Amino acid sequence: MDKLLETIVSAIEDKKGKNIVSLDLTGFDGAVADAFVVCSAESTTQVAAIADGIEEKVLETLGEKPRRVEGMQNAIWVVVDYMDVMVHIFQTQARDFYRLEELWADAPATKYGEWE
Repeated sequence: MDKLLETIVSAIEDKKGKNIVSLDLTGFDGAVADAFVVCSAESTTQVAAIADGIEEKVLETLGEKPRRVEGMQNAIWVVVDYMDVMVHIFQTQARDFYRLEELWADAPATKYGEWE
C-alpha cells in the first residue's frame, strides 16, 4: 500500500493538486478502504486531469487499474477506487462544503507538499 500511496501522491503533485492529505483508516471497523487520499483542484478541468494522471501513473508504475472511477461526468468530486486506497479529488469549493476529513478526524493524517 505504501508504494500505491506514494505513486498516487506523486501523480497529484504532477498535476498541481493542492492540500494533499492521506488518512490511515486501518484502525476503523467498517472503513471502506485502508486509506483515503484527499486533494483539491481549482477547476473541473484540473479535477479530471488529476484523476487521469493518477490512473496513468499507477498503471505505468505498478500495473494496477482502479476498480472504478466515479464523478468524471461533472468533475466536481471524483473518486478513484483502488480498493485499499480511495482517492478523493475535489474542486476546492466542494471540498470546503463536504469536509470529508472531518468525518475521519480521528484517523492519523499525513500532509504532503504545500498547504494553503
